[in-house]
Amino acid sequence: MAQIVVSGHTATLRPRIRELSDAIHQAAQTALQLPAGKRFHRFIPLEDDCFITPDDRSADYTIIEVSMFEGRSVEAKKAFIRQVIANVHELGIAATDVEITITETPRSNWGIRGVPADELELNYRIEV
Repeated sequence: MAQIVVSGHTATLRPRIRELSDAIHQAAQTALQLPAGKRFHRFIPLEDDCFITPDDRSADYTIIEVSMFEGRSVEAKKAFIRQVIANVHELGIAATDVEITITETPRSNWGIRGVPADELELNYRIEV
């Protein structure tokens, strides 16, 4: 399980939502081995006065925040980060304009389908 929130400037984020979702999900499927149907993405387009960024970032500056079950290897997480950066670069976003954070929590800290997630039987592996 992974929940992904993407924030950016309205003018540059909004036209790319579907392409960014595809780029991120492809990386999640490959590196984190998420199933195709496990796409949980939220996009937050922000006006310039609500998205204060460093002077050395462009209008393409994009923040990708990933919350996921703990258990994936360092190698899998690094592969995910590298693949996301490569995929969004193909959309014209420079690597210097992409920041990714991953926050992992125990499954017992998630409530899904009416129960704590550690009580769910998953149809995919977390330990990759």
